[in-house]
Amino acid sequence: MRKTPLFLTLAISIGAATTASSQSAPSPQSAQPAQPAQPAQSAAPAPDPAWKVQEVIAFIGLKKGDKVADIIGARLTASLAQAVGPTGKVYAVETAEIVKDHPQIMDRMKALAAQSPNVIVSDDPIASPLPSGLDAVFIRQNYHDLYDKFMGHVDVPAFNKAVFAALKPGGVYVVLDHAADAGSGISATDTLHRIDPARVKADVLAAGFKLDAESSILANKSDDHTKNVFDSSVRGHTDQFLYRFKKPK
Repeated sequence: MRKTPLFLTLAISIGAATTASSQSAPSPQSAQPAQPAQPAQSAAPAPDPAWKVQEVIAFIGLKKGDKVADIIGARLTASLAQAVGPTGKVYAVETAEIVKDHPQIMDRMKALAAQSPNVIVSDDPIASPLPSGLDAVFIRQNYHDLYDKFMGHVDVPAFNKAVFAALKPGGVYVVLDHAADAGSGISATDTLHRIDPARVKADVLAAGFKLDAESSILANKSDDHTKNVFDSSVRGHTDQFLYRFKKPK
């Protein structure tokens, strides 16, 4: 998990005053041209092109009216909310463990939820049941954190089984994370914030899922997997894997 301040930027709406017209001679103040009202600024961050937001959302396969859980939501939550529309739901599951380390995240996510009523924010412990009847569960760059001490020794098999139980038949579980060397398992999760893609596959398949698709849209062959993902030479451009698993119908 990122040990730097988390990533949402709060803003407030700014209104510009307008002047009333008059048939009488204008005063110096009223002579100023009316200024157009400024739109409310979003509580969501401006997407970085490197995130490839639209490609990721297309890979998930979301449609209007879907219900999706965004595990440790933040950077893509607003885009997920837009994808599912006002009749859909985005459950931004921040987890008590994350909020303990980053208490400001709840205020920031609540600000986003105030702007997007289809976003529901929670800070329940990671072991808590997910909402039922989900069309998708998405975890972005945080699956590796499930193995880290600050998360409180998560029972990862139980977590993946809880995801399976929460999804509708045919629902998808999408994992995007930073790649570690093949064969390294979980040895780099706390040091480099990376995980072996094969370990993720093994974990999720053991919960009853089937691998439905994988994508290389965020792959970067120039990343040799030896650097911490926050190292300035790779930050924002790590080699990342993207898997979509499906709950059998």
